[in-house]
Amino acid sequence: MDQEHPRLSVTQQGDVTVVKLADRKILDEASIAQIGDRLQGLVDKQPDPRMVLDFSDVGHMSSSALGMLIRLNKRVREKKGRLRLCGIQKPIYEVFVITRLNEIFDITETPDEAVRSLS
Repeated sequence: MDQEHPRLSVTQQGDVTVVKLADRKILDEASIAQIGDRLQGLVDKQPDPRMVLDFSDVGHMSSSALGMLIRLNKRVREKKGRLRLCGIQKPIYEVFVITRLNEIFDITETPDEAVRSLS
């Protein structure tokens, strides 16, 4: 795991970047900004980024974290890339439904499904 960014574990599966979020709670502005900057950097490195964000370890996230995801999704789309979210736990998924973010994001159960859908 990257020492500078212990909040993220980044692996490549073919041409898909898989990012596992390590924090149980993504609540404070500083860590959201750090995660957002790191994800943005990963997107900017690729001409047509294909990225999976794995939330299986995340139990809580703030509305600011949702905003960061929306900005990331916009950036990925601007670069003609594709983003998948996976492993979202039920309480967080319910927030996605209430805010209709489940209509904006492609969400799968497992990282494997997400990677397959991008291959």
